[in-house]
Amino acid sequence: MAEKFAAEGAITDKTSPSIDSGIPDGYDSIQEGTLRKVTKTSSIITVVVSGLALFSDGYNAQIIGYMEPLFADLYKDGFSDGIATRLSNSYLIGEIFGMLFFGFLIDKIGRRTGVIWATFFLVLGIILATAAHGTSELGMLWMLIIARGIAGFGAGGEYPVCGTSSAEASDESAYVRKRRGILVALTTDFAIDFGFVIAGIVALIVLAAYNNQASVGVWRICFGLGIVLPCTLFFFRIRMIESSQYRKHAIKKSMPYGLILKRYWKPMLGTSLAWFMYDFVTYPFGIFASTIISKLNPEGTLIQNIGLGTAVNCFYLPGCIVGGLLMDHIGRKQTMVLGFIIWSILGFIIGGALNPLQTVFPLFIVLYGIFNAFGEMGPGVATFLCGAESFPTPIRGHFLGLAAAVGKAGAAIGTQVFTPIQNSFGSENAGIQGVFLIGAAFAATGALIAWFLIPDRERDLESEDARFRAYLAEHGFDTDFGETLEKNLKTTAFKV
Repeated sequence: MAEKFAAEGAITDKTSPSIDSGIPDGYDSIQEGTLRKVTKTSSIITVVVSGLALFSDGYNAQIIGYMEPLFADLYKDGFSDGIATRLSNSYLIGEIFGMLFFGFLIDKIGRRTGVIWATFFLVLGIILATAAHGTSELGMLWMLIIARGIAGFGAGGEYPVCGTSSAEASDESAYVRKRRGILVALTTDFAIDFGFVIAGIVALIVLAAYNNQASVGVWRICFGLGIVLPCTLFFFRIRMIESSQYRKHAIKKSMPYGLILKRYWKPMLGTSLAWFMYDFVTYPFGIFASTIISKLNPEGTLIQNIGLGTAVNCFYLPGCIVGGLLMDHIGRKQTMVLGFIIWSILGFIIGGALNPLQTVFPLFIVLYGIFNAFGEMGPGVATFLCGAESFPTPIRGHFLGLAAAVGKAGAAIGTQVFTPIQNSFGSENAGIQGVFLIGAAFAATGALIAWFLIPDRERDLESEDARFRAYLAEHGFDTDFGETLEKNLKTTAFKV
């Protein structure tokens, strides 16, 4: 049995034996051709839609960072440091629960069904946040916190869905598989970061429409615009089909979690902790970019500080592109480690030389931006792909969702402690210096975790799936799964 599945692992692309569909043999060629056409079209749509969906999530996650200075002006009685932290964290905490729940769901009932429900919760949360009201400032802000948590729950579901879907869709041809690094980088981390940047641009445009004055309409419009893309993408998502990998290898019955943990505990630990270290550093430095800049540039206006924060976040984008290209040339794990190391070195440099850098403020802005870029070049782009490629298809959603959830826990903790750490140093400059040095230490730890715990995996997902089946067969688990899904889809493709 093991030898049989190991041999099948050598079969890649669309050369695996066909499965009897119950349709007369004379129609097999038509059926196979129709299935290939449907699968190819759906794969292209899946990749594009995944990128747009994560762009939307990036926008909705980051927009709160640009609105917090506005809330401080509008709601002086209710907007405390504690409320500011809860507003930032509610979306992240919602994402954690969404990643865990939908990571499990998409392996059991399918990627398509999971993402439809994730979109529903995201849209619901955005509507509630945009319409938030209360009998007092504090009551309204608490409604906003709850609504952002609901939206985060839906957005959290996007991570395992889009990460698995992009990786599996890019496995449909050998040509695309060789470029999976840049493809997944563009449709995951680059898309999220582009959402960060667009959030800042939208905030500036809406503020300009209100003559650069703080107004309730500014934040309601900025939040409300986040609903446009999820609603648009919903039409395409309901027409998608499952990937070839999922159809062939999904386990619909009870999973042998004991065997799974025995085989995959090390990559599970490595991908989760590396994602934790990355998000612990990158999220607070991204969300609070405008706040850091306003403290180091107290003479700047609200719109100037938001604009500079947006400029800093623009550096994310070239970092993602470079990282995506590096993953295809030197490997995923190697790219992650390299990015962590350079990120750490630059963090120590900025933290150690902050006082002289502040006297040349444009230089600080550039170095701050490059600091963000190196974070994206390494762990930023590699976390999604390492999480997707380290595990076989039947449990990919489980473990990618778990790794992303641990990462977002790091983001929530980092965001929670960011302001207290700054305040604990006694002065604003010393506080900012302290968070850069602490962030650099976490990045160095991330490099060690990635090097020792994350495996090097070949780019062919089918090979790991075959080894997983062989492993289960050796331990007496029934490996007759997945074929029914493939058969049913062939029947559907023929009827179409």
